[in-house]
Amino acid sequence: MTIASADRPSTSTASDNEGDPVVNNVQSAVEQVASHLHPRGSFDLDDHAVPTGREEVWRFTPVKRLKGLHNGKFTADGKIVVDVDSPSEVRIESVDRTDSRLGSIYTPNDRVSAQAWNSFSQATVVTIPSEVVPDHPVVISVRGETDGDQASFGHLFVDVEPHASATLVIDHQGHAVMASNVEVRVGDGAQVTMVSVQDWDDDAVHIAHQHAQVGRDAAYKQVVVSFGGDLVRLSSSVDYAGPGGEVEMLGLYFADAGQHLEHRLFVDHNAPHTKSNVEYKGALQGQGAHAVWIGDVLIRKVAEGIDTYESNRNLVLTDGARADSVPNLEIETGEIEGAGHASTTGRFDDEQLFYLQSRGVAEDEARRLVVHGFFADIIRRIGIREVEDRLLTAVEAELAKTVGLPPATAVTRQGER
Repeated sequence: MTIASADRPSTSTASDNEGDPVVNNVQSAVEQVASHLHPRGSFDLDDHAVPTGREEVWRFTPVKRLKGLHNGKFTADGKIVVDVDSPSEVRIESVDRTDSRLGSIYTPNDRVSAQAWNSFSQATVVTIPSEVVPDHPVVISVRGETDGDQASFGHLFVDVEPHASATLVIDHQGHAVMASNVEVRVGDGAQVTMVSVQDWDDDAVHIAHQHAQVGRDAAYKQVVVSFGGDLVRLSSSVDYAGPGGEVEMLGLYFADAGQHLEHRLFVDHNAPHTKSNVEYKGALQGQGAHAVWIGDVLIRKVAEGIDTYESNRNLVLTDGARADSVPNLEIETGEIEGAGHASTTGRFDDEQLFYLQSRGVAEDEARRLVVHGFFADIIRRIGIREVEDRLLTAVEAELAKTVGLPPATAVTRQGER
């Protein structure tokens, strides 16, 4: 794969907000913030130092397992196949890197993200026209078909125009060493649900950044699900293009022996009267299973009247597993409706197990039911029955490794609910 270079595109975006004094005043009041939690971005690869693993934003990541994605020593020519199944009203384009939409709402803020930006050749652009409401989801299948450790790079741009409504599923499978960026522009009054499933083969490495810009009075729900892969590091970020936007970020993950699953989130409340809710749940089992969750919410001085909450819960099923969970709140104004965060990591609730066993439920089945209920709360909020059933089945298959119950029980219980 030949690595292409490109000049940094303009970050200005034409929209229906042009000429709106309220929006213009908000945008002009947003200050640049320098922080180790959200460093200033750049499209220039040389502006990003090579991570050593000692930096705050890399200290939890085993950089030696990144196959060279972090330092340019990767082997190129990996094969990624992207297929899009979409309703007829949705426009699907394959564009080169000169397309002005690419890079218009997100600037890479770490070395791997910048490497992905400078290395892709073709990008996929999905457009949902204004006021269109497709009757079924847009499914973007990303399949790694690399026989070896050759690296691949990708870029996806999703443009949901004003007052449209759409559901998108990005499904990652197969074997790959991949770095990618995803941009999602949510137009004024639009409603978007985006589900990203990381169901890679056991030896895959995937580093990605997914950024959404949420318009005035728009709603964006992101659901991240990570089960597969040797190492997955997924960064999700959002900001607001006007007041009234609402964001919900849900996630679940299940780490097995030796697996590293890392999720980093950044909600930038850069407009007043906006809302966000972040809720991630994870389970871990096996020696060396490692889950990392970093949640950061920045409430800028201009963001008066906002409401935000973030939480992360981890359930450790066996000895030898480790969960790192770090919630952060940066508040620069006191004129807010609410802001809070929570983080818990623990084993099974003994009281729950005792309650079930006292009513004749066997211990293995009781443990399965507790974990099933732990995840089902989020899974059933996805809103796509096919995805929900698939994930419930995957949870059952993971539990079979720990409690010894056959995953076939999942099919029966899905039919009963």
